[in-house]
Parts: sequence; structure tokens; C-alpha cells
Amino acid sequence: MSQKTIAVLFGGCSPEYGVSLASAYSVLCHMDLQKYKPFPVGITPEGDWFAFKGEFEKIYSDQWHNSVDCTPAAFNPCRTGRSLLLLRPDGVQPVLIDAAFPVLHGKNGEDGTLQGMFELAGIPLVGCGTASSALCMDKDRAHKLVSAEGVSVPQSFALNRSGGMETARRAAERIGYPLFVKPVRAGSSFGISRVTERSALDGAVRLAFQYDDTVLLEQAIEGFEIGCAVMGGETLTVGELDEVELSGGFFDYTEKYSLKTSTLHVPARISFEKSDQIKNTAKIIYRVLGCSGFARVDVFCTPQGKIVFNEVNTIPGFTSHSRFPNMMKAAGVSFEEVIARAIEQAVGV
Repeated sequence: MSQKTIAVLFGGCSPEYGVSLASAYSVLCHMDLQKYKPFPVGITPEGDWFAFKGEFEKIYSDQWHNSVDCTPAAFNPCRTGRSLLLLRPDGVQPVLIDAAFPVLHGKNGEDGTLQGMFELAGIPLVGCGTASSALCMDKDRAHKLVSAEGVSVPQSFALNRSGGMETARRAAERIGYPLFVKPVRAGSSFGISRVTERSALDGAVRLAFQYDDTVLLEQAIEGFEIGCAVMGGETLTVGELDEVELSGGFFDYTEKYSLKTSTLHVPARISFEKSDQIKNTAKIIYRVLGCSGFARVDVFCTPQGKIVFNEVNTIPGFTSHSRFPNMMKAAGVSFEEVIARAIEQAVGV
């Protein structure tokens, strides 16, 4: 059986550029090289695209962008081509691509923009498609759609730039303190603040507007966060649940990638019955938002046992110590198998 050429995309114009490098490095290192030929494609923070032929470690250390290892590149938009075009000084060299595996987090990678390009070009996509990626990145619209399916969501208010600070203050009073102020479309908790009193609201709103044109004021849910790793399309595989134990504050960017004061428990310290209920709820959310391939569904569990939807990450962290691979590992699915299953679904094996 011939190898399938898989374009693995990393980097990007996003605050989560560094996270993408670590995730892509891990994906590349755990890909079955007997079945697949990885073809790394890097995107600089400035938005330049390059085919990368160097050692994978250079991606991890952010030393990949150099004249020796990189060739300017662009994907062929013609559906008959299904190729990456290497823009060499002596001409254009097409490289046939069997599937594209975006390992980019946040804006311009996880929000449907990149996915739309591949769908337009007819290149099979590993992971969620255009519509589901865009929906899951938009916390406000995702909550509305999930709520319509009967799943509980936090009380919230979406504020655009023309809304004004007084509108934000009135909305905050209706929701009640404490509350969270967050960009509607951002990942890794960038721009998120936990606000406990009115005097801190204005600064939190200004911070969130640095990351998006719409800001969400959201009720703070009492309880703890539960993550659920889900894979597949018509048939779903669900990993073990994990539980985020915080010693204070909230699960922000620093905590997600350092775990300085928080602990992840796999499996979550909840009853079998509650675990089963959360897994079934995660499947409902995954399907109603049109997810495919893989995604991590995050919910809150209140002291009364109520399940409240938080968000869906369509390209979760993919390092060997990230939540998604570890939840799958606890369910008996290795990281190598996670990657293989995701690719196989895309290429139709």
C-alpha cells in the first residue's frame, strides 16, 4: 500500500502560534510513517506560507523559518489539482496532497477560514469542516444552537463595539457578578477576565476587544470543568472524561499550558452515572454543531449535578501531555491511533 501524503499545517497568524508549533511537532512525531508521508507546511505570524523539509525539532523550537529548510508555497485552488504548489526560483512544482491536517489554534486556523480553502480546493480535510469550525469558534452562536437542542448554557450577552460601555454595565447587572468577559472568537483563554465587581468591568471589556470585534459577558457557573474527547462521524468514540481542579482563579492560558496551580484528573472524580450522562451530552453537542473527525467538548458540572455547556475546541491541543490525547489514552486509544483514525476518516480508508 502506497503512503498517503498528508500536509500538516502549523503556525499561523494567531496569538496561539506557539501552541500550534508544539502540537504540530507532536502530531508529526506520532504519525505512522509506513502509512503516511507527512509534508509540513508552516505559516509565519506575518502570514507567509512555506513548505518545510527540515528536522521536526526545528518546528518545536521555532527555528523552522529559514532559507535552507523552507520553500515558498501555496495550495492549488483548482479542484482537479489537489496539490501544494512549491514556488521555486526555476518554476512551480506541484506536490499531490491526499489530505490536509491543520494543526493551528484560534483565529485564521480553527475558525473555518482555512477549512473553507481546502473544501473549495477539493482536498480532504482532517478534522471539522468549515461550518462546524466557524460555529464552534463563535461562542455566542454555539451556545444559542446548543441551547435550542435542550442543553443548558450560561446566561450571556454579546456586545459589539458600537454597543458602548453603558450597555455592557446594564448587561452585567442583569447577569450578576461574578461573570466572565471574553472575546466571542478566540482560543486558549486569550482576552478572558473573571470580573467580580463593577469597577473591573470596563478594563475587562477593553481587553477582550483587543482579540475580537464582539465580546461576550457570561455568567460564572459554580462548579468545575469537565472535558470530553470525541472522535468520529456517524459512529463516535468517546474518551475518558477529565476534570479540571483549580486552586483559585480560572483555567486561563497560563494554567492550561503550565498547570502551576491546577490539576487535571483523568478520569474525572464523578460517579459512573454522571460520567455517562456527560458523555451522552457531549455527543449531542458534537452532533448539533456538525463536528467531525475530532473535537474536545467542555462542560461545567455544578454542585447540584447540573451539566452546563462551556465550549467546543475543534483543534484541541495535540501535544503528548495535552488533554485530548490523554483522555483518549485513558480509554485505550493511543496517540498514534488517534492520528491514524482522524486521517483515515478524511481520506476514506
